[in-house]
Formats: sequence, C-alpha cells, structure tokens
Amino acid sequence: MKNNNMSQLNIKQNSEVGEETSPTILLFLRRIWLNIWHGNPPGPVLLLFGLTVAIIMSIPIIYVIWRSLFAGAERWMRLLDERIPRLLWNTLSLTAAVTVCTVIVGVSLAWIVIRTDIPGRNIWRWLLALPLVIPPYVGAVTYIIVFGRSGWARDFWRDTPWLVNSFGDYRVNIFSFWGIFFVLSMFTYPYVYLIASAALRKMNRNFEEAARSLGMSSSQIFWKVNLPFLRPAIGAGAILVSLYVLSDFGAVAMLRYVTFTAAIYFQRASFDTASAAVLSLVLIALTVVILWIESGTRKKNKYYQTANSYREPSILQLGKWKPLALLYVSAIFFVSVFLPVSVLVYWSNIGIRMGALNERFFGFALNSLRISGFAALLCMLLAMPVIYLKNRYPSVISGIIDRLAYGGYALPGVIVALGFIFIFNNHIPALYRTFYMIAIAFVVRFLPQSMQAGEASLSLISPRIDEAARSLGYPPWKVMLKVILPNMLPGVLAGGALVFVSSIKELPVSLMLRPPGFDTLAVRVYFEAHEAIYHLAAPAALLIIIVSIIPLRYMLSKY
Repeated sequence: MKNNNMSQLNIKQNSEVGEETSPTILLFLRRIWLNIWHGNPPGPVLLLFGLTVAIIMSIPIIYVIWRSLFAGAERWMRLLDERIPRLLWNTLSLTAAVTVCTVIVGVSLAWIVIRTDIPGRNIWRWLLALPLVIPPYVGAVTYIIVFGRSGWARDFWRDTPWLVNSFGDYRVNIFSFWGIFFVLSMFTYPYVYLIASAALRKMNRNFEEAARSLGMSSSQIFWKVNLPFLRPAIGAGAILVSLYVLSDFGAVAMLRYVTFTAAIYFQRASFDTASAAVLSLVLIALTVVILWIESGTRKKNKYYQTANSYREPSILQLGKWKPLALLYVSAIFFVSVFLPVSVLVYWSNIGIRMGALNERFFGFALNSLRISGFAALLCMLLAMPVIYLKNRYPSVISGIIDRLAYGGYALPGVIVALGFIFIFNNHIPALYRTFYMIAIAFVVRFLPQSMQAGEASLSLISPRIDEAARSLGYPPWKVMLKVILPNMLPGVLAGGALVFVSSIKELPVSLMLRPPGFDTLAVRVYFEAHEAIYHLAAPAALLIIIVSIIPLRYMLSKY
C-alpha cells in the first residue's frame, strides 16, 4: 500500500514538473522567435505567403543540385575531360569580350551625350537606349539576313567587281565568335550606357574645378576624377551585361556558337538530363563567382558627396571633335537600331503582302499576350509580401526569402526550364506542359523586376502608417493589402509592365515548356528564322519590339 502511494506521488510530481517545464520551453522558443524578428514578428499568413514564394523561386536550384548529385562519377569525369573545358573557354571568353566592349561603348556614349555639346543631345539620349528593346536573338536574325552566306552584303559584294578584284571573295562569317560578339555587344551596351548616364548627371562640378585649379588637363580630370566616381556605375552595368551573356540562349543558338546555355538545351533535347544538370551546376557556379566578385568590388568602390555645395556638371565644348563624335554616335545607332529595324520592316512588308498576318499569326500574338499578362499579374501579387517582409520585418528569415526571390533572375532561362520540367513532371503532373507552368516559370525569371519597382515605392511610405493600422487591430497581411498596397500601386504597376515586356521576349523558357500547339511570338521567330522563312519571322519580331517600347520611358526616367 505504501509502495502504491509512493508511486502515485512520483507520477504526480513528474506531471507537475512536465507542466512547469513545458511553459518554460515555450517561453524560451517564443523569446528566440521575438529576437529573430527584433521584437516585431509578422503574422503567420504574411510569413507563410513569403515562404511559399521562396520555395517556388528555389525550384531550379534544388533540381540542379539534386540531379547533379546522382549524375554519376563517370558522367562527371567525361564532361570534365571533354566538354566542360571547351564550354568554359567559349563562355568566359565571350562574356569577357562583350563586357569590355559594352563598357567602352556605353561609357563613351554616355559621356558624349551627357557631358558634351553634341547636336541633338536630348534626342540622342533616347535613340541610343533603343537597342534595349530589341532582343539579341532578333538582332541576330537581322544580321544573318544582311551578312549571312546568302545575305544582302554577299550579294552586293559579288555584284561589285572592284570589291572582288581588290579584296577577293566575300569572307565575312557571321556564324563565328566575332559574329556573336558583335551582336551581343550592340544589343546589350544600353545596360552600361543608362547607368553611366545617371552617374554622370549626378557628378559634382566642384571636384572638376578643384582639379583644374591644380593644373590638370581635361584628359587628366577624366582619368583621375571622373572615372573613379564612375566605377560603381560601370561595375553595375558590367555585371548586368555579364549575367546576360552567361544566360543568353537565343542569339548564340541563332549564330550556332556553343556556350553553356546552348549545350544545356541540346543535352536536354537529347534526353540526357543528368549531363544537362551537371552543366547547369557549373554555370550556376560561374554566376555565383561573378556576383561575388561584383559584390566585393562594390564594397571597395563607394564614393559619397559629403558637402552641400552640389553643382551640376558643366557641358564641355567638342570644338573640332564635334563631327567625329557625331559620326561615332550615328554609327552605333545605325548598326544597333536603324539597320535591324529596317531589315524587319522590309521583310514584314513582304510578309504582310504574302498573307503573314493571318489567323495563325494573331494566335501566336494572343498566346504571348495571355502568358505575359498572367505572369505580370502573378509577379505583382507575389512581389508584395516579399518586399513588405524585407522592409517592415527585417530578419535573417526575411533576408533569406529576399535572396531566394532574386535567385531566378541570375539563372539562365534554360536552367529554370529544366528545374520546372523535373519538378512538375514528377510531382505535379496535372500542370506539366500547361499554360500555368510557363507563367510560373516566368515568375521565377522576372519576379525581381517587379520587386525592384515595388520596393522603390514602398521606401517612400512611412512605417508609421503601418503602426497606425496595426493599432486599430489589423493583422500584418491586411495592413499590407488594404493600407500599403493602394499607396504604392503606381510602382507595383510599373513593375508589372517590366515583367510583361520581359516575358513577351523570353525564348528558352517558352521553347522548352510550351504545351503542344502553344507557340508564342518569340518561339515562332526562332523556328521561322532557323528555316530562313524571314517573311514570317519578321512581323513577329517587329511586334515584339513595338510592344517592348512601352516601358522605355519608365526606364529612362529611372536612369
């Protein structure tokens, strides 16, 4: 009897200890949770929304790492011995060459247009930004038409005896390293040009006048004063160009130059997904290295204006160099805008007369508008919780969500498509090869564009508005939707417009994920141009350019 009483007493004591310990653990976990969020945690709905976005954005990276781990040592060694060294050389040499060229062209054009008295400065500022709305694969098509083996330039050369007698046979080979280098350089230099232009407009004239008072010439002032201030802008533009060249598929495929993106696509086309995953992992590593280098460089190159005596930079007189400067900017505009658009207008005119604007064409246009519009709408909805978490609830968790949200933008479209093929085919077969699968892939690619525009608007809204709404009993997600979103709607819509334009131009994602019978304008440009049916490719390419001009004013006002 005594033993039974003792047992019951022990059980009662243990239960009391458990009841005391459980609240202690919960209090400890709650304290940790509050510390993570600096005493201001978001509600579960808002956090769950942000985590869902982060999971969707991490699909391509998860796929590549998982598939590469099970690719097998034999496949790794074969690729390391045979393909990867050549692909590394092709990709890195092209990236380096295009980046250097675009920096030289972009900075020189920005300097001439912003800092000199070249005639028509304001007009040139707009005209020189136009290559940004011409997809490089469209530019590649136009230069194949002009300089290809059966192009206009060869016909002109052959029909001009003195050219043949003086220089021999036609030797321009657009299907080469120099061909793809030229095309990518001419259609990506605006990334550097726009950012450098913004930096030049913010430069303080006082620094130049101080240097001039020390006896420096104009060239010395440029190298010792202006260029150091331009380094952050040059670095930002260069990283955008580098990432674009690393991820480009359309132009390199058109001009038959094999880089990592082209090799990944062709491995997938031959159903060797393991090899494609291995190549994708190497390409992701290259992207991470470039981003790491740029991040380190940016930290070492920070320049601040601490004085309040800001004065706008002076306009330099070109003098005898004015005709040469005018010839230079005119030549760049001719090869990057006038010639490609003229070729497309010429072939579009032929195509229209031959009935290219038929029901089939308008079906492709409708598909492009539907998929791009739906992707833009999704990006506007999904960007909001991520940027709201980052700005109003800063923590390690919101920081990770933000970085994952930007991950897809740094990945080539080919890798994004591979990840979605694997995940949806194996785990979500109901959405595999559907309209919605392409739209979600576009979200992974272009969500950061919507986030950047929305974040700029959110930064102008005081956090006190949130606090006032919270004091009325609104949960965080309702504050975001009913109070903050209406105030930042212009920025959200601008981000949606950028996503729409980027989606309508996107080629590899549409090419690899489209359902049977669902072609877009970009896909038709690719196929028709490959078959040299230019009168069908040109109207689609021209329509893409016309639609892409819409947000140009927004970009120019931003930069």
